[in-house]
This record gives sequence, structure tokens and C-alpha cells, in this order.
Amino acid sequence: MSKTFKRTLITTALPYANGPVHIGHLAGVYIPADIYARYLRLKGEEVLMIGGSDEHGVPIAIKAQKEGVTPQDVVDRYHNIIKKSFEDLGITFDIYSRTTSQTHRELASDFFRKLYDRGEFIEQTSMQYYDEEARQFLADRYITGTCPHCSSEGAYGDQCEACGTSLSATDLKNPKSAISGSAPVLKETKHWYLPLDKHEAALREWILEGHKEWKSNVYGQCKSWLDMGLQPRAVSRDLDWGIPVPIEGAEGKVLYVWFDAPIGYISNTKELLPDTWETWWKDDSTKLVHFIGKDNIVFHCIVFPAMLRAEGSYILPENVPANEFLNLEGDKISTSRNWAVWLHEYLEEFPGKQDVLRYVLTANAPETKDNDFTWKDFQARNNNELVAVYGNFVNRALVLTHKYFDGRVPARGELIDYDHATIAEFVDIKTRVERELEHYHFREALKEAMNLARIGNKYLADTEPWKLAKTDMDRVATILNLSLQITANLAIVFEPFLPMSSAKLLGILQSEAFGWEQIGSIDLLPVGHQLAQPELLFDKIEDEAIEYQIKKLQDSKAANEAANRKAVPVAEDIAFEDFLKLDIRVGTVLECTKVPKADKLLQFRIDDGLGGRTIVSGIAQHYAPEELVGKQVCFIANLPPRKLKGIESQGMILSAEDADGRLRVIQPAEAVAPGSQVK
Repeated sequence: MSKTFKRTLITTALPYANGPVHIGHLAGVYIPADIYARYLRLKGEEVLMIGGSDEHGVPIAIKAQKEGVTPQDVVDRYHNIIKKSFEDLGITFDIYSRTTSQTHRELASDFFRKLYDRGEFIEQTSMQYYDEEARQFLADRYITGTCPHCSSEGAYGDQCEACGTSLSATDLKNPKSAISGSAPVLKETKHWYLPLDKHEAALREWILEGHKEWKSNVYGQCKSWLDMGLQPRAVSRDLDWGIPVPIEGAEGKVLYVWFDAPIGYISNTKELLPDTWETWWKDDSTKLVHFIGKDNIVFHCIVFPAMLRAEGSYILPENVPANEFLNLEGDKISTSRNWAVWLHEYLEEFPGKQDVLRYVLTANAPETKDNDFTWKDFQARNNNELVAVYGNFVNRALVLTHKYFDGRVPARGELIDYDHATIAEFVDIKTRVERELEHYHFREALKEAMNLARIGNKYLADTEPWKLAKTDMDRVATILNLSLQITANLAIVFEPFLPMSSAKLLGILQSEAFGWEQIGSIDLLPVGHQLAQPELLFDKIEDEAIEYQIKKLQDSKAANEAANRKAVPVAEDIAFEDFLKLDIRVGTVLECTKVPKADKLLQFRIDDGLGGRTIVSGIAQHYAPEELVGKQVCFIANLPPRKLKGIESQGMILSAEDADGRLRVIQPAEAVAPGSQVK
């Protein structure tokens, strides 16, 4: 039997305050969370929706350094942009605060100190790369070098993007600081670690046995982490931007941002409700739901719960309905490449069309797999669904009522079979929408809401009251009465999804807001009730507006490609004799398959003219395996074998990286014999 809760606490992933919010953030986290919060409020339930900006960490410090400003300047700028954008889109946070607030600083410090005093941390000394020029320790992501496995240049300190192998910074050959470009040195440093392994058994029971209802992507990722075995994780960092570690001997160290940020949910609640916040975080009758993207699953399902368990007095999340990623025009959204639709720019360029964006991003939400946003689809959904279905039905019902009954709700006569059949189609709409929302299926819930508009549209089209007006006004009155009742139902059922359109529709109906429990009723508007003059709920979006947005993206891509072409210098000279040592050959791909549990790796069987060989290459995100079978590729034949994911790779396939980061294998212009050497 499912547990009954008195209240629901909704948290949303804290957007990182080094840039604005884009549509990927909205589709993955903020629009679903707002739909859920609005739905619960409409039902009369007690609910809080907590948000805020994540404002600490290395990227913000580096951005400030590059711009010649303080980190506080950076986070102030983007916090204000993000907060206003959310408000303008109608995201109904009960509080949207930040992790630089005094409340957060105090609570995060107290949280750490409590765990420290209890002996919940492990203190370890290790050797870490230090940039002597920048005078700071380096996060793994800010160290680059040569991959020890595939010899690719530009591998990061935590992973090689070329072959997909996880790395430690000390594994890299020829490491360089991404801050100054200088060679870092290893220096001893002391940090505190949260022993996740100590909580592994409890987390395994809580998630794998207690929450089998979680979305498959969430459950699967948690199981994968738990099956690999949890390891201690550092909770401190060598940095001068962040919350200082609140103990003696920790000068120059701050709380690691992953430890600091989720505590922001608690501190923001405390800032909002200083006297009663503990009811929301420490009472078992509170239902805690985290809305996040898939890149944050491990932090919200394993790391943060381990922190809360170690502290001992907090509740754990009841659900973590993480979404997958939203792509843009067939390519991954990238803030660094400016390949994104920024919310604050959308609101300026499409004034009054907040609900259109909410509708499209919900209808195309990446709930079970990565999905793609295109401007053409955005236009089509607006014109063919919002305008042609929902808006068209409402407008016709209102216009006809004004034409035949002076804008007053007419009295309903005797209902015929077709009326009863239509009513039967939507009388259980409340149950259908609720079922989807309670399981966090927002896309399906929206589809059910739009089906109500389709039912109304079909009812008017089939009954044709404009023709009956010549002979049977009683029948016209009945048809329009039912059509207006469906319209009033639409104002309720769409409120969580399209709040501004519902408010506008209620204004046209000249009605107070209805309650959620009234969905399905055919007596929402009393006979004789006066309606306001009809207005269009939605406008068509013309080709010119879409073409402008597509061109804007194309221009951004072209500018980025040009910048990348300038930004890639020629490598240092090598001796001609060194080049001659490379045995580069042409081979024909006989077989190509994905490597299990390795998103970036493909396994090739190559006809090399010498009996064949196996090569593993990190290009799975750029090619489907079947695309390469039968193709000829160039490869280095005389590299020593290396094991990747347990497979011995006997060489390296040559690829070129274009300006937008895609890899394309190097192929001869025409077929040559397998094993031919490249001279």
C-alpha cells in the first residue's frame, strides 16, 4: 500500500550561475516541476516548490578570472537573469534564492561541522596537480594532456573524449593546466571524504527494493553505481571561491560544490520559512520529490541521500523523476558553442508566447529518451495544435454564442445520443490526466488535455449549429451550452500546463477560477451567464519568425567554427624520422559493433591485408555501426596493443574533428587494397 503524505516538497536542480537558462534546462527540469506543483495546488494540497542558483565552484572562478571581475559579479549577473526568466515564463517557485546567501552559508557550514564532529568523514592526504602560475590546485576537468590508452591529444583529467576511457589526472601524459597552459606539478593536499561505501547497503535496500517504481533510467543508473561498489568522495576542494571548510587547519579550502549545492534546497526552505522549515525536511509525512536532469541522478539518489543519512534527522526523497536530454536541431545543446535557445532571448523575441514554449517542450519532453527540438516542429505544434485545435474550438464556441445568444450561456434542452456520447468521452478526463501526472508522465497528461479540445472541435464540426440555426434554435442552444461547458473544462485542465492561456480564457468566460475537482462537470457555467467578447487564445507563427531563428543558429555555428579554426594552433614540429616511424595503412571494415556499457566505443574487425585485426575506437557517438561496415579506413598499424573495456585494440583508426566537435573517419578517395600503406 502506498504511503499517504500530508504535504509535498518539490525541489528543482539548481541552475549553475555562469550562464542563462536554455530550453534543455526547461524541458528537463523546470517545466515538469511547475506543472506538478500547479496541479497539486489546484487540488488544494499543501505544496512548496524550492529553487535557487548554484553559485560556487571552479568554472565560476575561472570565468571571473577571464573577464577580470569577481566571482560574485558573475553570479549576481546570471542569478538575476535566470530568476527573471523563470518569473516571466510563469515558473511558480515559492522561493528562488541562491547558494551565496547568508542563510545557506551558515546552514552548509553547520551541516559539514555536524558530520565532522560525529566522525562521519575520512581525512586523506593525496598528491594533486597544482598550477604554480595560477597559484591554485586544479580540478580534473581543468587538466588536459595525452590519453595513455589511445594517445589522443586533449584528453581531460577525468576522461578521454576520444576513446571514452575514465582517467585520473595523474594518468595523463604531458599534462597542462587549462587555466594558464603551464605544466602543473604534483603537490600534497589534505581533504575530507564522505565514505559512500559505508552507506551502500542501506542505499541498495532503499532504492533497489524500496523504489522499484522509479523511472527506469533513474533506477538503472543507481543500480549500475551500486553494483560497481561505492567509493569515498571528497567533500572539500582547494579553492578561494566557495564556503570555507569550517574547521581549523582548513585554510584555503572550501566545501566541494556537489556537497554545498544540494544543501541549498534546505537553506532556501529555511530562508522562506525560518520557523517551520523543519516540518518540510524532517517530518515523515512530507513527500520529497527532486526534479533533475539525468546528469544529476547520482548526486540526488546516492550522494545527497548518503549525506542526509549521515546527518540522521532528514527525510529522503520519495521520487526523483529525472528526464533525459533535449537536443537542438539534431545536435547536442552546447553553451560553450552558443548552440542553444536561451529563455531570456525567447521571451524577448516571442512576446506573449510563454505558453507556446511550455506546450512544445512538454509535448516533446525527453522523458524516456533524448528528444530533439526543432523550430519547424515548434511552429507546426503551435499552428496545427494550439491554434487549429484548442484555439479554434474555443473561438467558434464563443463567436457562435455571441452571434445567436448575445454572448449569454443558453439553456440546454433535451440531450440526444450524440450529446451523451460526447459527454462520455470526457467525463473521466480528470482521472486520466491525474493518472499520468501522479506518475510524472507529463507528456501523456498534456496529450489527454489536448484530447478534450479535439473532442470539442469534433462535436462542433459534426453537429454544425450554424446550419441548425435556420430551423432548430433549441438544438443550437443545447450544442453551444455543452461546447461552453467543455471550454470551461479546458480552462481547468490546461492550467498546470498553459497557465497564462487558462487565465486569459477565464477572463473571456468572465468566470472565477474553478477547482480541479470540477473537471468533467457539464454545469460549470450557469444559464444566462454573460461572456466577454471573444479573443484569440493563440496566434499563428509565420515562416519569417522561424527562418530568423534558424538563421540565428546557423550564424552562431558559423561563428563558432571560424573561432575554432583560429583557436587550433599547429602542433610543435617533430623530426621527419619520427613521422616515418608511423605505419599508417588502409583497411576494410568487416564488422563493427557497439562495445557493451561504453557509450563512446565501437569495436571494429578490420581486413588489414595481414590476416585481420581488432581495433576499438571512440567514435560511437558519431557513427552507427552499420554505417561503417564495408568502408575503408586509415589506421595506425604499429601501436602497441591496449585493452579498452577488456578488448585488446590493435591499432588506432584515424579521424578528423570538425569545428562542431564531430569526428569523421579518414578514408581514401577511392578503393585500394587492404593493407596498403599511406605514404
